[in-house]
Amino acid sequence: MSTMTLDAAGRTEAARSELTGGQIAASAEVRKTVGKPFCDTAKLRMRNVNVFYGEAQAIHSVSLDIGRNEVVAMIGPSGCGKSTFLRCLNRMNDTIEGCRVEGELSLDGDPIYGPKVDVVPLRARVGMVFQKPNPFPKSIYENVAYGPKIHGIASRRADLDEIVENSLRRAGLWDEVKDRLDKPGTGLSGGQQQRLCIARAIAVSPEVILMDEPCSALDPIATARIEELIDELRENYTIAIVTHSMQQAARVSQRTAYFHLGRLVEVNDTETVFTNPEHELTEAYITGRFG
Repeated sequence: MSTMTLDAAGRTEAARSELTGGQIAASAEVRKTVGKPFCDTAKLRMRNVNVFYGEAQAIHSVSLDIGRNEVVAMIGPSGCGKSTFLRCLNRMNDTIEGCRVEGELSLDGDPIYGPKVDVVPLRARVGMVFQKPNPFPKSIYENVAYGPKIHGIASRRADLDEIVENSLRRAGLWDEVKDRLDKPGTGLSGGQQQRLCIARAIAVSPEVILMDEPCSALDPIATARIEELIDELRENYTIAIVTHSMQQAARVSQRTAYFHLGRLVEVNDTETVFTNPEHELTEAYITGRFG
């Protein structure tokens, strides 16, 4: 008697082979985002966001709320637009020549884009942690103190000492570096460098922290520490994280947003996305049929 092997979606191998990623994409036009893209406690509010690189459109009419003290994970195949969308939230795309952002984006009702918006205080309110740890070529102390000094938050040594210690404690790094604050930040391990970058981001008292694949270059132990830290930081900050790891999204977020070819396909409670997704593209991605 022959046996049939079913995938996670209950399909036979033959049926699965008949439905490639391209066929799924072609058969599942994204007319609108399904699920729960909006919330009552929005810290960040985005409506009909379109992003262009020259004539090429990278993001198509994305609307999404990110709530206060919420972690939203953004997942999807490489090149789907999730990092491009994340960088819109503190205008990091301004540094890319030919990039144009359209739509409405606001932080607590204040516009993020506009001729009168100063990006320096905006980026203090919306901090960012990048994929690869990028400590400044300065001491551990100066890495954290730099932001408060240039933003005029503190200038006295005693005030800076307090900010540096509190930021390193929140980042879970203080006990590991308190006796070598004068040593170069670049001399730390990869996981420590990433936590130093998180301490640097929170030293200017941001309201939102954006994380673009913050664990992709880290080992499993360092990754686990960053994930624990994300859960702790949620008590004081709103967090948006881009990740290629669906397991990580499941562990750290309350809602998950699935992007596909520049469109926001589905936003739902994280458990729903991974156990009972509403859209067939989401199901195809999380069950490994493409991505």
